[in-house]
Amino acid sequence: MEFDVAGGRRRGLLAGPGHGSRTGDVVPADAGVHVAGEAAAPPRPGGDGISGREAWLRVAEGSSLLVALDFLRASEVLSQPFRLDFEHAGGRAWHIPDFLAVIGGGMWLLDVRPMELIKEEDALKFAAAREVAAACGWRYSVVAGWRPHVWSVLDHLSSRRRPARDLLGMREQLLTAISGQKGQAMTFSDLAEATSVPSVGRANIVRLLWHRELSVDLGSPLRHSSLIWAV
Repeated sequence: MEFDVAGGRRRGLLAGPGHGSRTGDVVPADAGVHVAGEAAAPPRPGGDGISGREAWLRVAEGSSLLVALDFLRASEVLSQPFRLDFEHAGGRAWHIPDFLAVIGGGMWLLDVRPMELIKEEDALKFAAAREVAAACGWRYSVVAGWRPHVWSVLDHLSSRRRPARDLLGMREQLLTAISGQKGQAMTFSDLAEATSVPSVGRANIVRLLWHRELSVDLGSPLRHSSLIWAV
């Protein structure tokens, strides 16, 4: 098959063992460039055979993914980057992946689909998208949900992502305090108490966690007893 990606034409095989795919074409879809964290083009009720409830759930999951991509320092995110038309054993089908992201110099093609909304025909579409990604040298993932606590912690950290003036020098106080500890780790509450104004220190710990200057286990709730590590 031939498909248009990044301004050039490439050839590749859309066949996948056991998927019944044969050939296909990728054509551009209406898409805009979005920096991670901004609203992306939402799925449309009736488009791609989805209901209003499914569209709402996919928008919610897509918004969560954009926050995660922002945390991962995605430098660019394309919403609905292209339309993929392909043939398979049962006829023809089409699919528009949700996002194409640049993360750490690599490219990720991403689909967002809550686990309870994944249908049998979606597996074929995801397989086709995966084959296109492989042909382009990209990685591909379907985001179907979050591990326990990951999204709630990310959501909390993102509340402090906006730039703020550090009039009390909290960043230096926090990094100095934790770097002087054995193993360069402290509990959230102990680290906050090591600053001149603990209440302000707590807010700045969250800010430094978002900006990846401190680290925490995203798989556990963020508590006063949570261990914070230097990066």
